[in-house]
Amino acid sequence: MGVPVKVGVGLESNEEACTGDAERLADLLVGSEDLGAILDGTASLGAAVMTRSSGTRIECAVTLGRRKRTDTIGGSSDQAMLLNRIEQTLGQGPCIDALDSGRPVLLHDAQASPQWGDYCGALCVAGMRSTLGVPMELEQDSAAVLNFFAPTPGTFTPDAVADALTFAGMAGKALQVAIRIPTLNEAAEDLDAAMESRSVINRACGVIISQNRCTHDEAFRILRKASNDRNQKLRELAQSLVDGVGAHKTPV
Repeated sequence: MGVPVKVGVGLESNEEACTGDAERLADLLVGSEDLGAILDGTASLGAAVMTRSSGTRIECAVTLGRRKRTDTIGGSSDQAMLLNRIEQTLGQGPCIDALDSGRPVLLHDAQASPQWGDYCGALCVAGMRSTLGVPMELEQDSAAVLNFFAPTPGTFTPDAVADALTFAGMAGKALQVAIRIPTLNEAAEDLDAAMESRSVINRACGVIISQNRCTHDEAFRILRKASNDRNQKLRELAQSLVDGVGAHKTPV
């Protein structure tokens, strides 16, 4: 059955291998064009790490959830993506429990577990028998979890679980950096849009001032009242006013 995994059992991972994994994560950040590629790369590296640790071919998927955004999924293969979507669609499984609890959750054998009946059935049909969900520590408005899949029961031994936790710690730090990049870009785009709107509104106020011989504050109140009366966005009304003046302006 699915059980929370105890962290810190005193098992050590290979230091040289961990260093190489950290370097590959760093290369992934530098070489990837977008967040989706970083998630796919993280999942592929996670699958390689756990395959090396367990001696069995492991698939891996990663789910990233951010406030007011749809979840983003990456996978080591099409099969990993499908397996991850099955759990998300059913709303049950180790990955979801790990995300909710903030602790790793292990399914030893899907065929023998009394837990998550629909999920375990779908997992067995897909040729997988055991899974391990490991959450990653991110910013407060973000959450992510690694989902490892194995075709045989009991694959995730204490040693393998320890390696999964070590990798999740490194991957979580890399993902924090990856999330900040699009967030900063979006903030810059929002600022540019705000500055552009302000510029258009100021030009529209200038038109009103020239037509009505009023102050800037009075021109803005006139513009805002017209916006409310017409149920039209202030920036759109300002742009139409500026465009209308430009269309009737006689070229010098």
